[in-house]
Amino acid sequence: MKLYDYELSGNCWKVRFLLHALGLPWETRQMNFHPGREHKAEWFVERLNPLGQLPVLEDGDFVLRDAQAILVYLASRYDTGRSWYPDDVRWRGEIQLWLATADEITRTASAARLHDAFGFEGEIEACRRGARAVFRVLDDHLAERQAAGRRWLVGEHATLADLACFPYAELAPEGGIALDEFPALRTWLRDFRHRPGFVGMPGMIAPVS
Repeated sequence: MKLYDYELSGNCWKVRFLLHALGLPWETRQMNFHPGREHKAEWFVERLNPLGQLPVLEDGDFVLRDAQAILVYLASRYDTGRSWYPDDVRWRGEIQLWLATADEITRTASAARLHDAFGFEGEIEACRRGARAVFRVLDDHLAERQAAGRRWLVGEHATLADLACFPYAELAPEGGIALDEFPALRTWLRDFRHRPGFVGMPGMIAPVS
């Protein structure tokens, strides 16, 4: 497998995390996302992703774009224990809901981070308001789950729902979005960071055991 990757991307991180968690070998093609904008290069757009976005995964002759789609593919094909994407159809439905939520976190919190950390243009205050709104949904859901003795978004253990939503929530302060008003969310972030085998990235350091 080959992953077209950018080290500072939360969406790329979640794919790296799952590849590592499943013990899969892969080759990395590091992309010059910033400042080189290699993901917008003609060869990349024509051959790999017409939207000019990362990550992209090649598995043999199969090419797949979009972080959430890649997570579902990897878990469905390679997770023999069905831990990350359980067979239960109701759980899968709930996981898909949170995968869509992860896209909204990318649209808002990640965009604010790109503005503050990389100088990208955008309606920064609208992004921050949108991020706080989606974090409120997450926090309310997690507060109910935690009150019932459950730590994760779906089911009894971490799934793709948690993995997909985690990175840009964790990195939100880099976009000027404080998490002080979301205590259940902060507890969940801490719990995910302290899972065995956690893999960090710049700005998201693995805890010292």
